[in-house]
Amino acid sequence: MNKSLRIAVVGALGAVGQEMLEILGTSSLPISKIKALDTATNVGKKVFCRGAKWLVEEARPGSFTDVDIALFSAGGAASAELAPIAVAEGAIVVDNSSHWRMSEGVPLVIPEVNSQALLKHKGLIANPNCSTIQMALVLKPLHDRFTITRVVVSTYQAVSGSGVAAIRELRTQSNAILAGKAVEAEVYPHQIAFNAIAQIDVFEDNGYTKEELKLVNETNKILESSIKISPTAVRIPVFRGHSESLNIEFSQSYAIEEVVSILSQGPGIKVLDDPTLSQYPTPVDCTGKDLVYVGRIRRDISLKRGLNLWIVSDNLRKGAALNTVQIAEKLVELNLLNRR
Repeated sequence: MNKSLRIAVVGALGAVGQEMLEILGTSSLPISKIKALDTATNVGKKVFCRGAKWLVEEARPGSFTDVDIALFSAGGAASAELAPIAVAEGAIVVDNSSHWRMSEGVPLVIPEVNSQALLKHKGLIANPNCSTIQMALVLKPLHDRFTITRVVVSTYQAVSGSGVAAIRELRTQSNAILAGKAVEAEVYPHQIAFNAIAQIDVFEDNGYTKEELKLVNETNKILESSIKISPTAVRIPVFRGHSESLNIEFSQSYAIEEVVSILSQGPGIKVLDDPTLSQYPTPVDCTGKDLVYVGRIRRDISLKRGLNLWIVSDNLRKGAALNTVQIAEKLVELNLLNRR
């Protein structure tokens, strides 16, 4: 497709929106116009993309009549209200919020995993949760080969997953503690600096948080599977980069060498695993990178067909902005912009 595209970024001044603009700046998409949309209070500000400054406009009905693809990262309430309007006005929406992910008929897509789901899109496509993306990307090639029956996942998630206010809170609290001053918690229910909070999002009646249940429900929708998943999600005082410890149980026996080979060849995955050199992924090393990094690959000594992995990825990039832009790129590649 050679058509020049008009791309809207909804939530352009947020942490993910800013990352989207940076990625669009180097994307292969043939873009003729960037439309930066945000709340009314931000109208008139400017964003930079592809060597030009773009004036921020209010995201509202009527904003999408001159848009081909709208990348949403403005929260669930904004997506619930504006995404159907954008579709009705002629745009294809790729939504980064959680609102539409489990909706019937809305594809939930990781391009390296299930791009075929885009063939059924009706104008609205959901981007998975950041922690789901990196886990499902790693599970997919292993599930194809060995059939996964169960996963125990513990996440160690950066504050940027909660937005710019959380980034500011971690920085402010850290500075206060180092200066011997008292701290205040506003974004989180507890102090996040020099701490770990075993709660991400609200608790459901079964004792799990919404974030934990996303790992269960979204993964199985993406993989079209019924894998049993036991999740625990923890917020830690890291600015960028989600880490996950995975304990995987297969239905058949495996060789570690084959697992490493499969992961090394997996799209979007890079293996960093050399215990003799203390080589394994860390959030600091993965910040600003596009891949999902895997290390600490080892057999579970307590389970016959069990495997342990450690995975890390930049949650603002592959976990959010990059995956959203990659969906847009895949729509163009598959010539699906007119499929409604």
